[in-house]
Amino acid sequence: MASTDTTPQKDPAPRDAAAPDAVAGTADDGAAGPGARTPAGAGRSDMAGLEAGLDALDTVQTGRTPLRQTLVQKVLPPAVAVLLVLVVWQILIWAKVTDDYKLPSPGAVWGELSDAWAQGTLLGYIWTSVSRGLLGFLLALLIGTPLGLLVARVKFVRAAIGPILSGLQSLPSVAWVPPAVIWLGLNDTMMYAVILLGAVPSIANGLVSGVDQVPPLFLRAGRTLGATGLRNTWHIVMPAALPGYLAGLKQGWAFSWRSLMAAEIIASSPDLGVGLGQLLENGRTVGSMSMVFLAILLILVVGIAIDLLIFSPLERWVLRNRGLLVKS
Repeated sequence: MASTDTTPQKDPAPRDAAAPDAVAGTADDGAAGPGARTPAGAGRSDMAGLEAGLDALDTVQTGRTPLRQTLVQKVLPPAVAVLLVLVVWQILIWAKVTDDYKLPSPGAVWGELSDAWAQGTLLGYIWTSVSRGLLGFLLALLIGTPLGLLVARVKFVRAAIGPILSGLQSLPSVAWVPPAVIWLGLNDTMMYAVILLGAVPSIANGLVSGVDQVPPLFLRAGRTLGATGLRNTWHIVMPAALPGYLAGLKQGWAFSWRSLMAAEIIASSPDLGVGLGQLLENGRTVGSMSMVFLAILLILVVGIAIDLLIFSPLERWVLRNRGLLVKS
């Protein structure tokens, strides 16, 4: 027989009408204390903090860097490096590690620079080479860009021309100087031909590498939005491939500059004028190591200046637009 529980049940305590007020009062009293807030307020505050944190992650600070910070971070290190090189160079001169005619002193090279400046020929040397190099690079850019797109986008063309471009890129530019002289003669056309043969493969291969790294999702999204054909190439492929393309441009300029120097050293003619490469060869001919060192230093300075004035700003612009350049 089932037993029946006869234990008297207690009625729940009646809700005190003043309890909400008491709870509210307690919450209000706690809010007055440090760090206390209602649960709803805590949730809203946490959500606001989370949103602020996500906004901070998405925000790219593009404020202008103070001049003093720029000088300390960008100008001072290379200046110190140049000073150390000059000090070591002078120490080697004092130590008599070799004959003076083999290793000129920094003062002798500075004297050669001063003489070229006083004679009004220094800027002529620089401009002759820089104008040829930049014009040849622009021509290589106009040829290498469509060629790179064609190789990257058409499988048959890639199979046929891709290995040839890689082979041309590994071929030393100086190898093109003798046939260019025979075919075209001693003139500026020969110079530009050597530059093109050295720079076009690098630009084209850089663009091919950049296109290969474009995520397929970008291409599908572009086609879904109606970007096909040339519109797909211009609005989807080229912006996405820009980092690889820019790397190819930098390498293309390096090949242009080296090809030009090789052509100027080997091909000598009064009609060509005297560029930095010809200045280097003239120094070797007359046995003036101070002139040779001056030509080497000018070639180095021009290459660094082009990189700092053209390619470094382009790199910063690309990184900034992609949210990768953040002010520390």
